[in-house]
Amino acid sequence: MLLYFTVKNFKTFKEKASLSLVASNYDKDTRESDNIYNDKNVNLRLLKSAVVYGANASGKSKFFEALGFMKYFVISSSKDSQKGDEIDVEPFKLSSETENSPSEFEVVFTHNNVMFRYGFEVDKTNVISEWLYYKPKTKEIELFYRDGDNFETHTRNFTKGKAVIKEGLVRDNALLLSVAAQFNDLISNEVIDWFKKLKTISGLNESGYRGFTLSRADDPNQKANILNLLKAADLGIQDIKLEKIDIEDLPKDMPKELKERIIKEVKDEKREFLSDILTLHKKFDANKKEIDIINFSLDDDESSGTRKFFALTGPILDVIENGYTLIVDELDSKLHPNLVCKIVSIFNSKELNKKNAQLIFNTHDTNLLSSGLFRRDQIWFTDKNKFGEAKLYSLADFKSDEVRKSESFEENYIKGKYGAVPFLGFFDNLNNILPEYENER
Repeated sequence: MLLYFTVKNFKTFKEKASLSLVASNYDKDTRESDNIYNDKNVNLRLLKSAVVYGANASGKSKFFEALGFMKYFVISSSKDSQKGDEIDVEPFKLSSETENSPSEFEVVFTHNNVMFRYGFEVDKTNVISEWLYYKPKTKEIELFYRDGDNFETHTRNFTKGKAVIKEGLVRDNALLLSVAAQFNDLISNEVIDWFKKLKTISGLNESGYRGFTLSRADDPNQKANILNLLKAADLGIQDIKLEKIDIEDLPKDMPKELKERIIKEVKDEKREFLSDILTLHKKFDANKKEIDIINFSLDDDESSGTRKFFALTGPILDVIENGYTLIVDELDSKLHPNLVCKIVSIFNSKELNKKNAQLIFNTHDTNLLSSGLFRRDQIWFTDKNKFGEAKLYSLADFKSDEVRKSESFEENYIKGKYGAVPFLGFFDNLNNILPEYENER
């Protein structure tokens, strides 16, 4: 499970910004049994969901992009780049203090009942520093610390890492962790494994994970679970069918090269290609009696919200079944607020989320604030000042006399009591500005 993620000097975040999934004692009597997992291995109470609010361009998506960058760089830095290649990191550009300074990332998580703390600093050309600690029992142990070309490693527990350093195999633009994992260092592989299981997806563009859902739908057991979610969402879908391409019926006007490639991959590699995804709906007569089942095309006949929710079912079921962490940028896009509430309630449920998967997402849907689904320590905000610097803070950061549990969080947020809303004073002057154009010809 994710405990903390911290970023500094990345895109719109000039100063350090930290998201905590460790439950506070401030809300200890609120939704404790549902929203909290008491991890006795690390003696911490951990949150199973968190939501981030903020005005447009306040840093909500950029914060998730920071975690996405960290994941990508950890997994790929040793294999997808060469010596001298530029690191695709973007510091805060609106200040001379930071535009040429390194960006910093750190994550704390539990994996296989052990707590890890891992982080690094990078600029466009080099890994400036890097560190890895773990806590197998009660004491945190340093496995390695890197300061430029200088490395300190644990004598017994990071021997393969020490060996790749000695052989000069760690490039200036690659992470020691990534290199050590390539040489089968057990602890490095544990960290890499956690990052691979950290799922980061976009709620604005479901094409990136729809294929994953389709691959699950091809398995009868997984298909049944997908159907259960679709039916629970009240979309009217009774069943789904994957229409696979028959190479004997390929269109005559299909480009020759494409046709030959499809035929080759189907015959030689036993691959299958989909021509359509069908959703099955009931058909009724004049007396509202069911008389038939009609096939709809998912792409041609279903709404954009239905298409998105179908694509989401795969990642949701995957993380719930395996206890992973799911990060969704703009979860509410195209979805009804009640449906978003139901998705959150799955993660908060003891019965449905038995492996304590986590859901972290951003949204503009203020209905969630009055849904009763969240504790104060699960509600986060991003706000940006006049210098373009974003900050991240929790509702639990406010003093108890400023935010009472009995208050309407939604109403207070809309009024601007917690910040993180746009300043729209310019609109007050539109009545004086716009009429000027009415008489212009």
